[in-house]
Parts: sequence; C-alpha cells; structure tokens
Amino acid sequence: MKALFIGGTGTISMGIVKALSEDPLWEVYLLNRGNRKAEVPEGVFQITADIHDEEDVAKKLEGMTFDVVSDFIAFDKAAVERDYRLFKGRTRQYMFISSASAYNKPAASYVITEGTTLANPYWEYSRNKIACEEFLMDKYRTEGFPVTIVRPSHTYDERHVPLGVHGNKGFYQVIKRMQAGKSVIIQGDGSSLWALTFNRDFAVGYIGLMGNRHAIGEAFQITGDEILTWDQIYSTIADALGVELKACHVASDFLADVGEKYGYDFRGGLIGDKSVSVVFDNSKLKRLVPQMTTTIPFHKGVRIALDYVLSHEEHYEEDPEFDRFCDTVIDAMDKARAQVIAAGSEGSPEG
Repeated sequence: MKALFIGGTGTISMGIVKALSEDPLWEVYLLNRGNRKAEVPEGVFQITADIHDEEDVAKKLEGMTFDVVSDFIAFDKAAVERDYRLFKGRTRQYMFISSASAYNKPAASYVITEGTTLANPYWEYSRNKIACEEFLMDKYRTEGFPVTIVRPSHTYDERHVPLGVHGNKGFYQVIKRMQAGKSVIIQGDGSSLWALTFNRDFAVGYIGLMGNRHAIGEAFQITGDEILTWDQIYSTIADALGVELKACHVASDFLADVGEKYGYDFRGGLIGDKSVSVVFDNSKLKRLVPQMTTTIPFHKGVRIALDYVLSHEEHYEEDPEFDRFCDTVIDAMDKARAQVIAAGSEGSPEG
C-alpha cells in the first residue's frame, strides 16, 4: 500500500513515518520542503515541494495515486479545500489531523468522546480545525470523499518536553529554570487532569486506522490511557532532572490577561485547552485498533526526551524574555500574598 504524508517530520508524524518505514506492507512518501531530510528514515521517498504551491504539487504528483493521504500541516479551511482539489479521486482515504482542543470549552463533562460538541470560543486555532472538519465531512456526505478525522491531544516525542506554560520559543527555558532552582509557573492550582501521549504510542492508533474501511467518514481521538494532574507532570519532570520542583500556581485567566501584553496567547492555549480537565474515552478507537494502549508512560517518556534534549542543547534556544516574564509574575504573586497576609495580621486581635 502507498501512503503520502504532507509534512511528515513533525512531532506526531515522525513516529508514524518511522514505524511505517519498517513495515514491508507500506510504501511511504513525504511531501514537504525537504528541510529535515537527514531525519527521514531510509526507504522513505521524498517529494520536495511547498504544499502551498498547488500548481507545482499537482505537476509533481501527476499520475500518482495513494491508498492513504495524510495532511499534518493543514490549519485552516483553505488548506483542506486545496487538498480536496488535489486528491479527489486520487486516494482511497484522506486523513485529516484535527485537534482535541476543538472540543467544547468549557466542557459539559470532563469525559470526552468523539460525540462531544465541537466549540472553542477562546482559540482561533481550534475554530479553524472545526471549520476544516465541517468542510471535509460535507464532502464525504455529499460526494463520498473518503475522509477520516483524527483528533490528537498533547502528543510529544524525544525532542520535546510537554508543559502547560512556556514562552514562544518552547519548553527549554522552563527546563533551564528548574535546573537553576528557580520557580516555574503552573496554571491553576495544578490539580486539573491532562493526557500526554508519546508519539510512538500515538502511531499505533493512527496506523491502525490507515487503510481501514471502517474508519471512512468517522472521527477518532487518539490519546494514551494515562491521566495526570499538572502538578504530577511537573513533579515528574523535576524528578527526571534530579531537582526539587518549586511551583508557582497562577490562575489561567490572570495569565491570559497579563500574557497578552507580552505576546503570549495563554487565553487560547490555557483557557481554550490546557486548563480544562479532560479524560478521553478511547473505546471507539480501540474497537478498530485493540492494540492501542500506553506503552511509554510519562515517567519513562520524559526521561527519553530529557536524555535527548540535554545531549543536544545546541538545537534549543534560551528565552530571556520569557524568563523575565516568569520572574515578574512570580514576584507579583509573592508580593500580593505578603500584602494580604500583612493586612490580615494588622486587622487581627493580636495585631
């Protein structure tokens, strides 16, 4: 069988590509700009093109058909409209990577299924994914376009450490703060529930849907089974680093309000996603892919990631602006706490 991945070298997709490259049943093609060719597994075919140049892509794919086409870098309706034009009649299955952040916020129930309403007033990214889903499902219902929708939640790999609050340059500065013995910001009180999935585990669920006729016209969420609080997540990272966790809990709406002034979209990333407790019911996926389970729990996955990150620090960039933002917020929280305590002492009978 032949699979085409648009993108194919990102956090989610690389785990799938690596697994399929070792499967003799699959012939794998990547369509991207070729910026990470050195990381592409042996035996995978590279088509170098910019997917946004539709005319050039159409020429390079002329005469080719695929059993599965997967787009990992479609973030708005225009992108899936383009894919529909390019691949209508040229693939037996088109797999769209949506997002679990598209589910209703605030959720009516913390248990999420594929039937949970899609609505996110806080994050444009999620609303765009919803618009993509609606377009594709309309094409399935009216024309039989063979779409399968996949909704990942927080998926990570050996190159990334998953966090709730970080700057625009990613997680690395938070790791540096932990190593330096500085406090780190955790949204809310750290007790909300979250699901983390290592990309190798995600790949098992995804590959199980590829070429599966029962998946056509359906949506599936793919997450691991492990559920952790955010305090547990950060404590596990600190344990792996061999440091003490110094947590500063900050309300998500406070972070959203102050973060805007510094260029951080915590309103979308937190209120529209990570501050909400979620437990995913993956029974629909497991009926089709019974082998899907968590084989890399977070206490192992984070060590895999940190081993890579700390031995390849030249690939990561420190973020002094976010470091100063953290110091400012944490200092403000400490001062507010001290002022309230002082005011209470002054008003007490002993005062």
